[in-house]
Amino acid sequence: MYNITLIPGDGIGPEVAEAAQAVIEATGVKIQWETVNAGIDVLAKEGILVPDKVFESLEKTRIALKGPITTPIGSGFKSINVMLRKKYDLFSNIRPIKAIPGIAVPFQNVDLVIFRENTEDLYIGQEKTIDEGTAEAIKRITREGSLRIIKAAFTYAHQNHKSKVTVVHKANIMKLTDGLFLQCAREVSKDYPHIQLQEVIVDNMCMQLVMNPSQFQVIVTTNLYGDILSDLCAGLVGGLGVVPGANLGKDMAVFEAVHGSAPDIAGMNIANPIAMILTGAMMLHYLGESNKSHSIYKAVEATVLEGKFVTKDLGGSASTKDMTNAIIANI
Repeated sequence: MYNITLIPGDGIGPEVAEAAQAVIEATGVKIQWETVNAGIDVLAKEGILVPDKVFESLEKTRIALKGPITTPIGSGFKSINVMLRKKYDLFSNIRPIKAIPGIAVPFQNVDLVIFRENTEDLYIGQEKTIDEGTAEAIKRITREGSLRIIKAAFTYAHQNHKSKVTVVHKANIMKLTDGLFLQCAREVSKDYPHIQLQEVIVDNMCMQLVMNPSQFQVIVTTNLYGDILSDLCAGLVGGLGVVPGANLGKDMAVFEAVHGSAPDIAGMNIANPIAMILTGAMMLHYLGESNKSHSIYKAVEATVLEGKFVTKDLGGSASTKDMTNAIIANI
């Protein structure tokens, strides 16, 4: 029995989180869910965006499945996702990008993983106004932060029999910050002589990805570039609705789908649940339930390929629940 924190989120969050729960339970894995919530719905009811019980649950279970959460627009509100990553030092953002047979996309053989550093770079959000016509932002890269995300990428490549890791940078211009990140990649690569280190400048990387994405296997990069490349790559395989994600630290993991809360379709039972379901599969793999995780991936592929029960964004007319039930039936 695993004890796991469930944060349904808001918008379509509760619907896709329920779908992921149902699919995970269909595999036979026993989970004791501890449900807590955060977001604009909680803010309206309790006057606080993230109640203390969310932190208490996370610090007890050390693992969470999290639905999308809306960040209120206005001063004083920061992204809950960014806050959790910083608070618990969830330094590794992992996003597998894999084409699913049956989804009409330009490239059918995309199969790569992005390792995005989660705690540094321009994403630290340290900005200041110099004068009324000038503002500055701090780009912070550290040796420690760079080494650990790069080591995570190479470790993954080694364990999954990948032959190449691509480090994405802009060290030709930002010679100190991105230069440090690139230097760390070169250092780490020496410990993995059987894995090729490929160095690609970020603008060239964008072009290469949209021309020939199958040339890449494992990508590791800084926070901002990783954020941009993750969405670009999601577009290669059908959009954010089919891409899972995880935020890992030394002893805590928060699994969350890449997409947003889509409040405009909340409660309509039409949201694509695949991203959240595959995020649940990632969580099972993390727990050591590799066979159960694989069964979810295969069931999603079978459902999409059949095409009978897929949501509108994938060219079908099935509801969220219909698609979830079809995936469970294929399990």
